[in-house]
Amino acid sequence: MRKHLLIAAGALVLASYLLPATTAVAQTATDPNTTTEVPKDNKLVIYQLMPRLFGNKVALNKPYGSISENGCGKFNDITDKALDEIKKMGVSHVWYTGVIEHATMTDYSSQGIPADDADVVKGRAGSPYAIRDYYDVAPDLAVVVKNRMPEYEALIKRTHDKDLKVLMDFIPNHVARSYRSDAKPLGVVDLGTLDDKTKAFAPNNNFYYLPGKSFAVPAGYNPLGPLKGPREDGKFFEVPAKATGNDVFSAAPSIDDWFETVKLNYGVDYQNGRKTAFAPVPDTWKKMRDILVYWAGKNVDGFRCDMAEMVPLEFWAYVIPEVKKVNPDIIFIAEAYNPKEYSAYLTTGKFDFLYDKVGLYDNLRKLMQQQGTTEDITKVWKEESNGFSSKMLRFLENHDEQRIASKDFATDPRRAIPAMTVTATLASGPVMLYSGQEVGEPANGAEGFSGEDGRTTIFDYWGVPEHQKWLNQGKFDGARLSPEQKDLRDFYARLLNVAGSSEAIRKGRFYELQDANNLGKEYNQRHLYAFLRHTAAQQVLVVVNFSADKTYRPVITIPAAAMRAMGLSASKVYTYTDLLNGGEPRNALNLNLAPNSAYIFEIKSR
Repeated sequence: MRKHLLIAAGALVLASYLLPATTAVAQTATDPNTTTEVPKDNKLVIYQLMPRLFGNKVALNKPYGSISENGCGKFNDITDKALDEIKKMGVSHVWYTGVIEHATMTDYSSQGIPADDADVVKGRAGSPYAIRDYYDVAPDLAVVVKNRMPEYEALIKRTHDKDLKVLMDFIPNHVARSYRSDAKPLGVVDLGTLDDKTKAFAPNNNFYYLPGKSFAVPAGYNPLGPLKGPREDGKFFEVPAKATGNDVFSAAPSIDDWFETVKLNYGVDYQNGRKTAFAPVPDTWKKMRDILVYWAGKNVDGFRCDMAEMVPLEFWAYVIPEVKKVNPDIIFIAEAYNPKEYSAYLTTGKFDFLYDKVGLYDNLRKLMQQQGTTEDITKVWKEESNGFSSKMLRFLENHDEQRIASKDFATDPRRAIPAMTVTATLASGPVMLYSGQEVGEPANGAEGFSGEDGRTTIFDYWGVPEHQKWLNQGKFDGARLSPEQKDLRDFYARLLNVAGSSEAIRKGRFYELQDANNLGKEYNQRHLYAFLRHTAAQQVLVVVNFSADKTYRPVITIPAAAMRAMGLSASKVYTYTDLLNGGEPRNALNLNLAPNSAYIFEIKSR
């Protein structure tokens, strides 16, 4: 087995390399290989984990299994040791996913929490995005249910004690059909309590109604497959019916709709030409502000805002400054999918960061599947995120996306090596890793409500098999990982530590080298991608090979214009030290790029 996954097979040809002297014009804003953007140091390194999955030691994995059968991770399972190991990977922020209390088929009525009706719950565990009480945490995640909030607060403190910051979900667009807060602070009026239910829309209603109609559970919905769910009878009493979370204004949503949720009213009359009523400030805006301030008071450091584009931009422009009055350093991340609106959500909407899913993720996915070309990466930095690349959160996995190692995506987790290197280093914005990605979790099998779709379920009680090998019954030592998995995890640790510590990657300018090398022998522009990141103090060269089966041996050219942009002299001789894979400094850029390989060279004068 190779010492590191990324050290290419074969010898690296070393030769003296001198860039030609030239009097070409200085780099200008019209240079097609770069932008005028001045990057900001926003290199958050985020580790996303679902406590329900992360700490679960049970390996039974029975489809549709109950919490007692399949187990469930707890807040307390995220121990000091676990946090130490996460931090060693270069992580700065931990996103605890699925914390807020949501609808579930597990009965906690003995603990004073009303039981849910299976007819409007998806999965035995329930969707963590069908919120039942904005002011409480999921009882599943507590060792002692009545102490669930203190256990979460202890996790926040434990995380901060390790010099890590805490992110959590904020779900603004919809709630569970069973929503009712029993943990709300004194004086808080619950959502919908004062609504005029005779009106389909009223500016200060919290929900949208369908007067005179009763909600109908979608025909054919089978909550637990071959099993019978709690209170399952194909009916759910809701009169008048409320609009469904994915903007469906029908009392009978389809089985493919978000029928387990109801849409919140932010002052947009969807059934009357989307007319708006934003003045005076709608009641829902104020209630959601108070909820965010409540969690900010728990010392969380930021919110990942679910489906941010499904509520009005004007709400974000109002609420984010309001919350930052309480904590100016708190951050807001938008799950956003419309590149045409990115700029508006950053400027008018006041978001700190946006998902880069439909840009970089989608294009890297194609390359990992041996489709597309590196020109798709060029389009991302040159067009989609030009001017605000430092504010784009980049990733290859999260709870919504298919696992890299799944048969639905790339099968081989090593396909992530070049793609994750680009993800982490292309710009100075945040990068995110999803728990299990670092050990090549393939998400095999149908878990219950979540079918065999290449994703780790968020709806069912489940153990994550490859992650559990690293978990090792709570030792968090990776003792059960294969040598290949240990190498993969080592790659992620090395990459994220370099990305988080390198000045050039954290805040350096960008310069693409495709045009300078596309005519070079052995430089296949379809599979190879190279670029520079640079500040006055540090200059690095990133080179990756997306081919799954072909080795390339190019000689990388750094043109005179790029040298000038970096403040380097073409008359000097430089060495190239691989920050990612280690090894002695090289005297030339005659490279041997194995399949699925990546390098990050620091450039220094001799």
